[in-house]
Amino acid sequence: MTVLDSKVPEGPIEKKWTKHKNEINLVNPANKRNIDIIVVGTGLAGGSCAATLAELGYNVKTFCFQDSPRRAHSIAAQGGINASKNYQGDGDSDYRLFYDTVKGGDYRSREGNVYRLAEVSSNIIDQCVAQGVPFAREYGGLLDNRSFGGVLVSRTFYAKGQTGQQLLLGAYSAMNRQINRGKIQSFTRHEMMDLVLVDGKARGIIARDLVSGEIERHSAHAVVLASGGYGNVFYLSTNAMGSNVMAAWRAHKKGAFFANPCFTQIHPTCIPVSGDLQSKLTLMSESLRNDGRIWVPKHSKDAEAIREGKLKPTELSEEDRDYYLERRYPAFGNLVPRDVASRAAKERCDEGYGVNKTGQAVYLDFKAAIERYGKEKAFISGHKNPGKEEIIKLGEEVIESKYGNLFEMYEKITDQNPYKTPMMIFPAVHYTMGGLWVDYNLMTTIPGCYATGEANFSDHGANRLGASALMQGLADGYFVLPYTIGDYLSDDIRTGSISTDTEEFEKAEKEVKERVQKLFDAKGKNPVDYYHKKLGKIMWDKCGMSRNIKDLKEALEEIKELRDDFWANVRVTGKEGTKNSELEKAGRVADFLELGELFAKDALERNESCGGHFREEYQTEDGEALRDDENYRFVSAWEYVGNPRDAKLHKEELIFENIELKTRSYK
Repeated sequence: MTVLDSKVPEGPIEKKWTKHKNEINLVNPANKRNIDIIVVGTGLAGGSCAATLAELGYNVKTFCFQDSPRRAHSIAAQGGINASKNYQGDGDSDYRLFYDTVKGGDYRSREGNVYRLAEVSSNIIDQCVAQGVPFAREYGGLLDNRSFGGVLVSRTFYAKGQTGQQLLLGAYSAMNRQINRGKIQSFTRHEMMDLVLVDGKARGIIARDLVSGEIERHSAHAVVLASGGYGNVFYLSTNAMGSNVMAAWRAHKKGAFFANPCFTQIHPTCIPVSGDLQSKLTLMSESLRNDGRIWVPKHSKDAEAIREGKLKPTELSEEDRDYYLERRYPAFGNLVPRDVASRAAKERCDEGYGVNKTGQAVYLDFKAAIERYGKEKAFISGHKNPGKEEIIKLGEEVIESKYGNLFEMYEKITDQNPYKTPMMIFPAVHYTMGGLWVDYNLMTTIPGCYATGEANFSDHGANRLGASALMQGLADGYFVLPYTIGDYLSDDIRTGSISTDTEEFEKAEKEVKERVQKLFDAKGKNPVDYYHKKLGKIMWDKCGMSRNIKDLKEALEEIKELRDDFWANVRVTGKEGTKNSELEKAGRVADFLELGELFAKDALERNESCGGHFREEYQTEDGEALRDDENYRFVSAWEYVGNPRDAKLHKEELIFENIELKTRSYK
């Protein structure tokens, strides 16, 4: 085991980033045009990074498996993006955003990176407004804010319920400008199959053209991985069905350490599972918790009657409802962090108070908000004694203006009108805080290989606060990596172009082709989805919202057995040298079957509860996460040595000089 150096600069935390920018090496503008950079993934992190690097003068190649960068999963982000602008005058600041993020992550993130994130957050809003992103505005024209979980201020900027889409269109337009200039070569419908190292440095990738099936070589002086998270290891998640871990995992197998794989976020407000044939879950934005109140029946007999269809939720009186988050966490109420809200929902359902047919759902109710907004709007309109119908009509109009597309989506999926009856929600896998280990410059343990956005581990600890994913992705892409990558590339100004006609590229391409052929050679009887579903069930049942030593040990064995069966009995239909979606899925699931084992190992060896990692053996008397700061105040960074269960642990000690370590409390 080695102790990892994060390369966070010395000095006061509010001056670290400025000091670092002043001291790192730069690349002359005339030399940038001779340097090539590959960016894998074109969501918010990758798209913003590619556009900025090209604007600086570098030659950029982008790769995405979608038919357009616009289809990256970032487009699905709904609720908003955080920034410490303090437009509301409610006491927000860079330090408060920093503090909330570290506390929300249960003190398992790196102070230096998180403060930098808070420091540049305001720049993101300015950048996006300049691009034309249509953020919501107040009556007077100023940008509006709303609240998200785990904070006591309103710092979330939003574009109705489609913030990710609008931000991605901004990054995409910046990319298109550079594509038009010839500074970005965009390779859509291409998937990274392997990372190529030359003399220990990342010098390119092997990619597969998903339309023609051709295996291609691409070289560069540095490679940036912005390929998102690995939530689909659970099969059912809010991620796009194509989201995968392939790029990050292939880099891991070439020497990039994988950090904290067991830190996974379960989002509390998702549409519940409806049946065994379901292949995806749908997120209902956390922004809904601004106005929606979460509850279950106070009496189990009422919950049972609702499950059997004998009682409607609207027929229950206020006295017979348990607003359990407001009861347990009065200071934050329905806006507690995601891990806290998710575990609370699970606890209520496990106790028999769940409300859908499976008993795995709670209510998110907007009745009180509709009445409150309706009275306010009527008063503003001069109606001092409005009737109930008018109040409800006006209130629904306000809710529609704030959350209309979310309500419409819910009704289309469930065939229930959330204006008239409470939404049913339940926690689901949404985001992964773990990822490739990176230093302060966002470089992995492979020189020249960088990771940004959800693909790295750096900013969110054991639990991400809502609206912080978009913030991190754009901070990394627009304002961090374009600075730090120059420090590495300054040594490459005399290197010249990197040839793909070398032994290293030939070997990597050969290994990729052999792996593809191995998938076809199995000629088994089971389709790829058969294995993905089985893996997902193991992960959810034994590595999900709560974990224990018995389940994790069983998961290790079951995943290994499933992986062995996969390679012996999977059936990949079609041919290699053509478009083949089954082959694409097979490669991704093969990686998930390896990652799943490392995930279980990481969860097994972290003998504490923190954030989204909840070990049943380690909890307080009232069921909250019980950290062990004396023995586990570190980042677990795993080195690949051949078999996931044999991965070698390296540690990065987490040092807290600006925040007091204490038990999280949202009460």
